[in-house]
Amino acid sequence: MSNEQVKVVVTGMGAMTPLGESPDEFWRNLAAGKSGVGPMTLCDPEGYPCRISGEVTGFDPEQYIPGREARRMARFSQLAVAAGLQAAESAGFDITCEDPYRVGVILGNGNGGFPTLEENCRILADRGGMRMSPFFFPMILPNMAAAAVSRYLGAQGYNSTATTACAASNQAIGEALDVLRRGTADVVFAGGAEAGISLLGLSGFAVMRALTTRNDEPERASRPFDAERDGFVPSEGAVVLVMERLEHAMARGANILAEVAGFGCTSDAGHPVQPEESGASASRAMSIAISDAGATMDDVDYINAHGTSTPLNDTLETVAIKRLFGERAYQIPISSTKSMIGHSLGAAGALEAAACIKTITEATLHPTINYTSPDPSCDLDYVPNHARQQDVQVVLSNAFGFGGQNACLVFRKFEE
Repeated sequence: MSNEQVKVVVTGMGAMTPLGESPDEFWRNLAAGKSGVGPMTLCDPEGYPCRISGEVTGFDPEQYIPGREARRMARFSQLAVAAGLQAAESAGFDITCEDPYRVGVILGNGNGGFPTLEENCRILADRGGMRMSPFFFPMILPNMAAAAVSRYLGAQGYNSTATTACAASNQAIGEALDVLRRGTADVVFAGGAEAGISLLGLSGFAVMRALTTRNDEPERASRPFDAERDGFVPSEGAVVLVMERLEHAMARGANILAEVAGFGCTSDAGHPVQPEESGASASRAMSIAISDAGATMDDVDYINAHGTSTPLNDTLETVAIKRLFGERAYQIPISSTKSMIGHSLGAAGALEAAACIKTITEATLHPTINYTSPDPSCDLDYVPNHARQQDVQVVLSNAFGFGGQNACLVFRKFEE
């Protein structure tokens, strides 16, 4: 079977999100238009312009990881392990029935263990370097989430971490697609995790003026494509997908949720943080993903936007969509998951992948909430404020990261 003929499918998902700690709970709240944004509790934001965030508020790592082990992991790795174990259970996946060297893990992450980094820098400054944790490095390194998931699953195959900022999870899922197509693995646990809410992270984004200042109305603060948007809401979370070669999934009688059909990746080769103004590079990433899926522009039923709620990103993503689809852009429904959960940076694409798969299986488009003031520069159909019932065959999911790194995925309804 040639690479072009290999189909890759999703057979399970795990999710730790600000709107629930399972894919089903996450989706119910998304479809209901509920916000997971509230007062920031993971650090003290007093005196900062942004004091709200999307947090996985009920998360107890010891439900998934023994207490001593949990304390030796940064929060992003804890979230990843929880999502990975949940995904394996969802997929009915038993590694003892597999060749562990044919099972891989590829995760996206942007910041590693930012809160742990900050904590140990304070110890260094206040008490001296010899009082730092001996687990400092294995806690903060971005690859440690994938390493921890691999360890807890017993997956000994291809292992990698994408660190392309906000495009990281889409990049990881796209890399998993390539690994499975070329036959390097039969199964890959792919997705992303982020837990960077800390004074270090808050300060960095605050001085860039990238964050919202709507502290008095947290649920209404994230408003992608709305004329009154003023910045993104920092967030966290993890989603892991079980991706398999189709023949492997069918041989073990797995329940198939959707097909991961295409991946496209480009670089703006421009500004370190601002998207390229013409939309050409982002548009090309979308085009490559659609072509890789063997689809056409007319096949795309829905777009899950990057949609960060920043003035520049939302305008330029709209420009890129119109550049690619022309007049048809006005007929394609688009929504932003970040309107309800904020921006989880390196994990964002993974959380949105779960939303895309649920969009297909539930034949429902979740809304972009807080869309009350139309922006002339954002004039497409953003599924405002209320969910919409619609049969969906092909979904395009966008992720655009700092450094001008663009990663787009295509998911397709599975049909035997």
